[in-house]
Amino acid sequence: MVLNNIENLLEKYENGETSLQEEQQLKDYFSQDTVAPHLEMYKPMFTYFLINQQKQFTKQLPLKTKKRFNYKWLSVAAVAVLMVSVFITKPFSTGEPTFTDQEIIEINNAKEALAIMSKHLNQGTTQVGYLDAINKAGTQIDYLKEVINPMDRILKR
Repeated sequence: MVLNNIENLLEKYENGETSLQEEQQLKDYFSQDTVAPHLEMYKPMFTYFLINQQKQFTKQLPLKTKKRFNYKWLSVAAVAVLMVSVFITKPFSTGEPTFTDQEIIEINNAKEALAIMSKHLNQGTTQVGYLDAINKAGTQIDYLKEVINPMDRILKR
């Protein structure tokens, strides 16, 4: 009878359904010298739990807190560095970038290639234009479901 009770408690323990009293019964059973042979594998686990349950933390915690770094001064220093870098690089910037004739030709070629790609990609979107109507119908069905669900709860279907 006791063995059946222990096996039932083990099954509940593995499913996470035991109470604290039931777990204490398991710990007490597995702390004995005689344990059923087919349950011997659980003995080290429950004896470990029983031993660690009795341990207490005895280390002294320091009560003094360390001085923290003042982050306010760090933010002031970051702003100062940012301002200095803006004022140093400002006189060196010239306004508009200068390109050579070859670079201008390459830029124009790239623009033409991107325009051709854009044209072909836009042609592909016209073939799937009907999907907008399907999406609109799907959202309307979702609205109907929101209306039907409370009605089902009211009418207890």
